[in-house]
Parts: sequence; C-alpha cells; structure tokens
Amino acid sequence: MTKTTTKTKSHARRRRSGPDDPQRERPDRHRARKRFGQHFLESAWVDKLVGALQASPTDTFIEIGPGQGALTLALAPHVARVVAVEIDRDLAAALPRRVPPNVEIVLGDFLRTDFDQLLRDLELPVRVVGNLPYNVASPILFRLLHAAQHGRRFRDATLMLQKEVADRLCAAPGMAGYGAMAIQVGLLADVDRLLTLPPGAFRPPPKVTSAVVQLRFREPRAEVGDHQVFEDLVRSLFLQRRKTLANALRPLADARHKIASQVLDLAGLDPIRRPETLTIEDMARLARAVL
Repeated sequence: MTKTTTKTKSHARRRRSGPDDPQRERPDRHRARKRFGQHFLESAWVDKLVGALQASPTDTFIEIGPGQGALTLALAPHVARVVAVEIDRDLAAALPRRVPPNVEIVLGDFLRTDFDQLLRDLELPVRVVGNLPYNVASPILFRLLHAAQHGRRFRDATLMLQKEVADRLCAAPGMAGYGAMAIQVGLLADVDRLLTLPPGAFRPPPKVTSAVVQLRFREPRAEVGDHQVFEDLVRSLFLQRRKTLANALRPLADARHKIASQVLDLAGLDPIRRPETLTIEDMARLARAVL
C-alpha cells in the first residue's frame, strides 16, 4: 500500500487517508505557493527528464519535492521504488491516492530530514532527483555533499537548478563562475549538465532560465587532510579571488599561526597565482600544508 509518512529526527508518524478525506486537496487544483518556491514542471519536460535519468528497474530514487507528482508518476513505472519528500502538507496529503504502490510520500523538509531514518529500509546507494526551489538549492546541494562524505548513501543526484547555479557547478579554473561551489562539489562528484529549461517549462514560469545537472558521487578526487579546514580555506580564498595567493592566504594562515609564504612553498604553489586559477588538487595540497 502506498504510504504517507511524516519523518523527523526522532520519530516517524504514518497517516493514511481515503479519497473522501476532507483534508485532501487535488494536486491539479493546487495553487503554487511562493514561500515554498513552487514551480511545477510541464509534462513535455517531465518526459525529457525521465529520459535523461536512464533509470533501471532496480533503482531506488529519493525525490525532493514531488509537488503535484508529475515526475513521480512518470518515473515510478521504470524503477523499483520512489521515496518522495514533500514539505507542503496539502500536496503530501493528496498524492498517495494518485501514485502506485512502489511510491512512498514523506511529509517533511528535506533539509531537516533524518537520512538514517529515511534510508533505513532502502538498498544503498540510492539515487536522488529533484526540482529544487531556488531559495534552498544551495543548502540542499551541500547537505547531499556532506552526506556523501559519510558513507556510500547516494549514487548520484539529478537536480533542477537556476542556470546561474548550474554554471557555477560546471565551471573550470579560470572561468568567471569558478569558485568555492565548483571546488567543493568537484572534490566529491563528477558534474554533467543534462538539460537547459526555459521559463516556460514550468507553471507558473519563473523569471530565470533553469538547468538540470547530475552529480555522480565518488571517492574524493584528492586527499584534503581535514575537510573542515579545506572548506574554510576554499571559502576564505575566494572571498579574495582577485588577490595573489600570498595575500589571499594570509588571514587564514595568521589565524592558524602559520606563515603564508612557508605554507605556499610547502604546497608547491607560486605565491603570485590567484585563487581562481587553482585546481582541486592545488587546493588539497594547500589545505594539507596549512594544517
């Protein structure tokens, strides 16, 4: 039986309701809610996304924000299981009667969902797909990355994002969009752009162009020593991306009672280079040197 589940960090509460439940709202009559950043994908683009996923009958997907269920319904026949996490109570209550038995609807905020509980009955690694609200896309992305650092939970994540964010994810050293996001994601995943979507691909249409990217999680590209130091280093350097490394590194080096020039020499990096030219491997050597 299809389930609606509420999951928090400490407990799970299941609720079943029938077609005549007065609390239900038909998804096709649901008005998009601005506070949740809702923009529902049109059917033609749902088909393109399902094709891009190349799903197999043994796959299990976590769907972030199923909304009215367009992607959920299109994907479910092709996979073993879909667990869809929806923050909107009305949509989460209305979806169970529309989806097949291999779909579970979870009421909750993905940013606060306990992954141990969400994944406890699933065969790992699972796949992730989601049409992310623009205002929480980056926090969701980094939560997935953090989870990828702690065990093989996710195989990949296919995400609809604002095109500007996708450009930053796919940027290479020296490109205008290259920065902390590209480095932190690139350390743990290979990134491919799958689709570019015009505003008309959604209802209501957003004011910006969107893109679909796929993150394929893997072992870290380089040994960084301490992940927190690595993240602090990357953020610190890109706050001063136009400065030379000698100058950009100084605040962090001073805070760690190090001499910037000696750290750069240990890492084998030219002090006149700029942060925006560093590869992931360069950053990793620098993070180890600053420890």
